[in-house]
Order: sequence, then C-alpha cells, then structure tokens
Amino acid sequence: MAMTVEQGTLLEQIRVWKEKRNALILAHNYELPEVQDVADVLGDSLALARAAAKTSADVIVLCGVHFMAETAAILNPDKTVLLPDAEAGCSLADSITADQLRAWKAEHPGAVVVSYVNTSAEVKAESDYCCTSANAVDVVRSIPTDKEVLFCPDMFLGSYVKRMTGRENMHIWLGECHVHAGIAPADIADTLAAHPQAELLIHPECGCSTSNMYLLAEGQLPADRTHVLSTSGMLERAKTSGQDEFIVATEVGILHQMERQNPHKRFIPANRKAICPFMKMITLEKVLASLVEMRTIISVPVETAQRARIALERMVEIG
Repeated sequence: MAMTVEQGTLLEQIRVWKEKRNALILAHNYELPEVQDVADVLGDSLALARAAAKTSADVIVLCGVHFMAETAAILNPDKTVLLPDAEAGCSLADSITADQLRAWKAEHPGAVVVSYVNTSAEVKAESDYCCTSANAVDVVRSIPTDKEVLFCPDMFLGSYVKRMTGRENMHIWLGECHVHAGIAPADIADTLAAHPQAELLIHPECGCSTSNMYLLAEGQLPADRTHVLSTSGMLERAKTSGQDEFIVATEVGILHQMERQNPHKRFIPANRKAICPFMKMITLEKVLASLVEMRTIISVPVETAQRARIALERMVEIG
C-alpha cells in the first residue's frame, strides 16, 4: 500500500520528536501496519521485553497494550514509558486479578506460579515466573517435577504447555483471549479444505489449539505441515519453510510482516475476523502526540515493580 502525504509528514515529525526525546519505539506484531513500520523494534511480548530491558533510550514508546507498557516500566524504573492510548487494554490480562491469584495460591500451598506475560503488574508480583507463548514450555520444564505448577491465565496456552511437558501436577486457570478464543476448529477445517497443501501455523492461545493438538495426534491433520508456534515462531517459520502457502491462526495483524518479509508467499488468515480492537487503537497520530506531549506515562508502584521484576527477569533469562 502506497504511503499518503499525510503519513509521510507524520513519519517525519515522529522521527524529529523521537530524536528530541532520545526515544525508542517498540511495537507488537498485531499493531496497525503503519505503526509496525515506524517501530525501532517490532516483535512479540518476549522480544519487546528484551528490547526494553537493554535500551539506553530515555523514553520508551510502547505501541501495544497496557500490560506491555507496564512490563517495560518494571524492567526500566529509571526510564519514562509512554503508552500512546491509555485505553489499550487486554481481555486476557483482565481474566485474573491479584486477589484471585492469591486465593488460588492459598488452595495450593507451595505451588510454583507461572503467569503469562499478558497479566497485570499486580498479578506478576504474585508470580514466581512469567512466560510468553515463545518460552512457556521451557519455563515450565525448568521447574522441578515434584513441584505443583499453577499456570495462568490462558487456558489454551496452559493446555498446550501441559501436553508438551506431560506434567500432571499442573493446574490451569480458565482465562482466554477473546480474539484467539474466537478462532474455532471449524475455521481451521474449512480453510484447510480450501487450501489442502498449505502449512498450518497455530498460535497456542487459539481456541482451536487444544482440539488441533488432539487431531494432530490422531493423524487428522498433516503432521509435517502443522506447527503450533508463537508469533515470533510463525514469522521465522514463514521465512525458512519451503512452502509458499500458509494458513495463519492468530490475530491478523501479523500478516503484514509475513507478507512484507516473504513477498512471493501467500498467507491466509484462518479467521479474517480475528482482530483485536485494543491492538488497533494506537495510530501514527497518537504516537506523535505521545512524544510531543509525553503522554500517557505508565508507572508501577515501587514495591509491586520490585516483586514483579523477579518473575519477568526469569522469563527473559530463560529465553
């Protein structure tokens, strides 16, 4: 898509103000295409957390949702973290509160808590480890096998991790991302029927992930062409695979980078309606306004941040 004159002017103004503020722009793979294109670092939650942890910038502009900006603020207490739209939330993060987690922990004394990064700072502060979809299996595998594990809040990612680790003493919170949960098994079946030679890339948060793992084990999905991957894993697979057609079961924002990085390959969304409204709230205009007006500053209380940082640093270290 050709850039408009207005977008070109906005991009130039963003570059000017980014230099004035000594700012770093981070953007998630699900953001609007033009916001992805203006980012200094583009990636999944783990990649953004790593970039935030090592930057020398004075200001971090987080183009994503609220928990991501909180994560950047926790990892960088001496820097200013801006979220261009304060209303950019997350249905998955909202599915568990710190009070609910404390009550769950009380039912399982001594259990190790693994919280998906899609959680509030208060929940992270009650956790032993954080994880992303890219490293959730490795995080759980790093915990001694005799320890009970409480995994929250995503039940689909949790079910996938439990299957991959074979861990029986793992309890899963019944939360979900409303966008990923809306990608149903029927969507996969119908799209695969229309494109029988395509590779199938499934995000483990999807509502179809558990049933598709079962179908894969039963031989009803093509074993050599079905991959359950994080967003970063999907992007890597799209680049390295010899296939030229892919069915993608995650939020459709990732298609922009897939198509940009692989112009001669075809990417078909499993569900074209898999659009996160929160991820689409940030625009170039809001990125510019955040730099000019230094808004909205995201901060986390010191005590909460100190406790949450332990779980986040373990996530970053495990990789």
